[in-house]
Parts: sequence; C-alpha cells; structure tokens
Amino acid sequence: MKDYGLVSIITPSYNCSRFIGETIESIQAQTYKHWELLITDDCSTDDSIEIIRRYAETDDRIKLYCLSHNSGAGIARNNSIRQASGRYIAFCDSDDKWYPEKLYKQLAFMDNGGYTLTYTSYDTCDETGNICGYVQCLSYITYCRIVRDNGIGCLTAIYDASKIGKQMMPAIRKRQDWCLWIRIIKDIGKAHGLQLPLALYRVRKGSISSNKASMLKYNYDVYHRILGYGRITAALLLGGYFLPYYLYKKIKQKSDYKTRIKKL
Repeated sequence: MKDYGLVSIITPSYNCSRFIGETIESIQAQTYKHWELLITDDCSTDDSIEIIRRYAETDDRIKLYCLSHNSGAGIARNNSIRQASGRYIAFCDSDDKWYPEKLYKQLAFMDNGGYTLTYTSYDTCDETGNICGYVQCLSYITYCRIVRDNGIGCLTAIYDASKIGKQMMPAIRKRQDWCLWIRIIKDIGKAHGLQLPLALYRVRKGSISSNKASMLKYNYDVYHRILGYGRITAALLLGGYFLPYYLYKKIKQKSDYKTRIKKL
C-alpha cells in the first residue's frame, strides 16, 4: 500500500459518549494506517473524555485535548488543526463514521489528480445506526457552487496542507465548515468529489440538519456576516439562490437513495 504521508484527522467532541467509541473504531479500522487522530473536547459533561482516554491509552496515534470553556465545534476543530503534524487535514465528527477504505481511496484520488481539496459521497443513518439516506456528491465544486450550497460533507473533506498551509475555521457557532470551504475554493478555484460513499453521517434530533428554520438563519448569517452581502442581497441569495437548489437537492437525494438501496 502506497504511503501518501501522514493524515491528521480532526474531531471535535461534545457530549457524544453514545457514539464516540464507534467513531474512533471506524478510524482505527482504516486500511490506510498512517494517521493521527486529534480530538478536542469542548467541555463535555458526560463520559466522553473518559471514553476517549481509554482509546488513547492503547493507541498512541490518538491524542486528546480539552478546552477550558465551551466554545463550539469550530474552535474545537481549530485547536486540533493547530496541533496537527500531517500533510493532509481530514475531518470526522464524534458521532460519524468512516468506511474502512475511506482514507486510502480518497488519498489515491487526490494524488492521481493533484487535487488540493476533496470530498466524497456518504450514507446517512439515524441515532441507532440504521441507514436512512444517501448523499451523492458533485464531481467538482466551483466558487459559485459552494456559495449556492454547502455541497461538501464535513466528515468527508480532506485538504492538502502542504499546498495551502493549515486552514482554520471562522470562530462562529454554526456553518463554520461551509465558510472554510468557501474560502479555500475561492483561492484554489475548484474542489473535487470522489463519487463513492465512503462515510456515514449520523442525523440526530435537534441538529442543524433536522432543524430547517435554524438552518435558514445560519445560512443567512453566512451570506450577510461572513461574505459581507447587504441584508437585502443576503435575503435574495437565500430565497432565490439557495432555497430552490436545496429543494431540488432533497428530491434528488430521495431518488439517489432508492438507487443506492437497490445496490446494497
């Protein structure tokens, strides 16, 4: 197996004791072994830290950091990125999972194409792990496309820090990953998608993906506060650019899921 270099996997943790073990084990099960897992806990009040420590005690590739006060996933991710030693920066949240060949196939895809930022398709599951959906990624995403909609699942993203340096997320509570992809793609021109389902995203009650009103608010904030559009322009982008594509995408995902189920 070709060694593409060290991969630093960035994982924020907050009250995920129910799932963090599965997340860590899915990373340990990767066929590509040259990685480090950097977990920053955001002041969990459950048993998350104790669980992570047990894994770290038996696998020195796993490193645990703890924030002094609750700051949000973006700050937790940035803390791990600052500690990262790898050429590649990858992301996997503490309730998601990777399929075993995720890293190797995606790194080969990046190496063969000379790509800087890549992502993949992924399955979705409910809180008990039952697969309930499928997201087929686009083959590439330009700046116009990423501004229209966040087409990059954070749990699938990898960027090459040897080409663009360590890239941090903005210090906002929600949609910070989308803002990071926007900034990177604005600089490099295009991100590329490997259209294979290589990860499993867990849909949880109360998450931004399940709260559509909250999602719209945060998307508006990205257009207005992060990208700097005026209030009227931001509202027009949300209603006339984001929403029509979002509705189309949801219809397409249902169709893609039916096709995916037939193949399983």
